[in-house]
Amino acid sequence: MVDVIHVSKEYGNKKVVDDVSVTIQKGKITSFIGPNGAGKSTLLSMISRLITKDNGEILIDGQEVTKSNSNQLAKKISILKQSNHINIRLTIRELVSFGRFPYSQGRLTKEDWAYVDEAINYMELEEMQHKYLDELSGGQRQRAYIAMVIAQNTEYILLDEPLNNLDMKHSVQIMKVLRRLTDELGKTVVIVLHDINFASCYSDYIVALKDGKVIKEGTTSEIIDRNVLNAVYDMDFQIECINNNKICIFFS
Repeated sequence: MVDVIHVSKEYGNKKVVDDVSVTIQKGKITSFIGPNGAGKSTLLSMISRLITKDNGEILIDGQEVTKSNSNQLAKKISILKQSNHINIRLTIRELVSFGRFPYSQGRLTKEDWAYVDEAINYMELEEMQHKYLDELSGGQRQRAYIAMVIAQNTEYILLDEPLNNLDMKHSVQIMKVLRRLTDELGKTVVIVLHDINFASCYSDYIVALKDGKVIKEGTTSEIIDRNVLNAVYDMDFQIECINNNKICIFFS
């Protein structure tokens, strides 16, 4: 379980995250939604300790993240940020193997390579695994980075807008993989999403943020609600139920 307790982050005079408290349950997909500037990515980065919080506590399985050993934390929680820039020329397979660094320190064992193979298979990258990253489309690169995170084999997986640069087919593939990771392997996934229909169809729990504050949190059915979404996005929504999923139709 991840407990975020009265956490704030300020840049200059602007509070990007303002006294946020939220609990992330194990074995579930939790989505952070909200407009640009809501504080979603900043909150995700503080949970993973990529950036420091100004106030409050963040506990992972009862332990404050700032007191965790870096290597042990990397075995418990993994994060994929929006911008991924690696300046050396790597193949997909070499990139995915980086996910094993907390365990292997660069000297991969047979077990490590088994995790690499499994992650590559999960993301359906077998046929192109020896291609270099600079030979790939943006969507193929994104899938390779997600495979790297899967290979890290952490209990908690944090993804910041992982559907960027992906077409509809591969966006659905990513979300189905995340669903499998939670349902079959018991992983806990926290994901920043802009597409509220993907959040609706694949999440167990949704946290809606706006201006650095939590507007409302709850189950998918509680958050995918016309009044809630109107308050979050300042837009009018129509919600239809299709195949037991709430689908949002929105207009300016």
